[in-house]
Amino acid sequence: MADTATAVEKPAVTGNKGKVVSVQGPVVDVKFEKVEEMPDLHETILTRTFDKREVTLLVSEHLEGNIARCVALASTLNLQRNATAISTGRTLTIPVGDELFGRIINVMGDPIDGKGPIDTGGRRAPIHRDVSKVAMNVEKLAGGKTEIVETGIKVVDLLFPVVRGSKTGVIGGAGCGKTVLIMELIHNIVEEHDGSCVFCGIGERIREGNELYFEFEQVGILDKIMMAFGQMDEPPGARFNIILTGITLAEYLQTKGKEVLLFMDNVFRFVQAGAEISTLLGRTPSETGYQPTLSSEVGDVHERIKGSISAFEAVYVPADDITDPAVVAIFSYLDAVMVLSRERTQLGLFPGIDPLKSSCSNLDAAIVGQRHFDLSQELLRVLTKAEELRRIVAVIGIDELSKGDKTTYERARKLTNFMTQPMFVAESYTGKKGEFVRIGQTLDAVEKILDGRCDSRAEDEFYMIGTIE
Repeated sequence: MADTATAVEKPAVTGNKGKVVSVQGPVVDVKFEKVEEMPDLHETILTRTFDKREVTLLVSEHLEGNIARCVALASTLNLQRNATAISTGRTLTIPVGDELFGRIINVMGDPIDGKGPIDTGGRRAPIHRDVSKVAMNVEKLAGGKTEIVETGIKVVDLLFPVVRGSKTGVIGGAGCGKTVLIMELIHNIVEEHDGSCVFCGIGERIREGNELYFEFEQVGILDKIMMAFGQMDEPPGARFNIILTGITLAEYLQTKGKEVLLFMDNVFRFVQAGAEISTLLGRTPSETGYQPTLSSEVGDVHERIKGSISAFEAVYVPADDITDPAVVAIFSYLDAVMVLSRERTQLGLFPGIDPLKSSCSNLDAAIVGQRHFDLSQELLRVLTKAEELRRIVAVIGIDELSKGDKTTYERARKLTNFMTQPMFVAESYTGKKGEFVRIGQTLDAVEKILDGRCDSRAEDEFYMIGTIE
């Protein structure tokens, strides 16, 4: 990690010259005269279209005849055969520094927010790095401790505790509240832990990135956020590598001793871009149509998320098929999976996380403590029992239940309402001031409801409140 903040000047391009011999969409073949002139893998090659637009190529394979097969990071429209291509002799580097706060860059580190150039004093970092070296250095930074990051969101802290260096998947359809939940997490971690955030937009709509920027600006946290976008209209090379650009920014912040929240939207689009590139490179796909390198690509990315970098990953599930190979490959690296329920959202239960469909491996007595673990398991037991009773209540009514079942059902309703919360980033919508709730306060309140000390109170009293008092 020590080399992340090292000054790496961008040298003048005076490398070996080759010629473009083939252009197949985003895949470009460049031929060099001698084998000694061949660039290494992941090195950048610069060429120009006939209308003088510069195109950056990343070397992906070496072919016979001194040909470097490359993936373009920009559109190859108007790129001609026999165009001069110059090997830069270096891997792709991006600017790193506090000057990137509040700015938006693309996969090559160039600003795309219309606010002019970014001057970081020559500090640059490579986006392709040795995973083993990154992991080794980060362990020194982390000190080998399991440390919980308090988010102030009751349902997250109680059932999906965020551990430094953990990876949490956020699954949900359009309009389920993914953005609001993520913005609240960003707001709370930035404000409470003096943390910073990196938002990485991978293959999503331009409209979403635009809206997110102005929402961050409105709630006043833009100056603590770095943004990198490889959007839906860009070539697969940009959508595939933008995730590495985002992680490189997060690694820089980590070396500064900051708590880092890395949000990636959408990790499935990263896999999708990799599949497009793999097909264009002529690789034989796996039985399910995905690239044969699927597992290694997903693994390399997740192995770099270490130390104080806590990642939240939005994951699109194609056709709601949880067994899809891409989804399975991503899920195998996640410590927690939060499923946002459309039904709960429509009922006004915000955040709309369904605790019975979600899971978290960090919810362990050795990590969160015995009391926290016992209360969370009892809460899940009560909610599971209430879900069974809900279908009965819909038919015969609550008054026909036995006394014990009726008590369990009512407590579950109170717990469900208590898991809602007024959010800082949604104050203009709800009219309620946001609240940051400590883990201890959440545990005390859940214990009171489960013990029956709140049985005399109406369930409406627990809706959209912070602490139980």
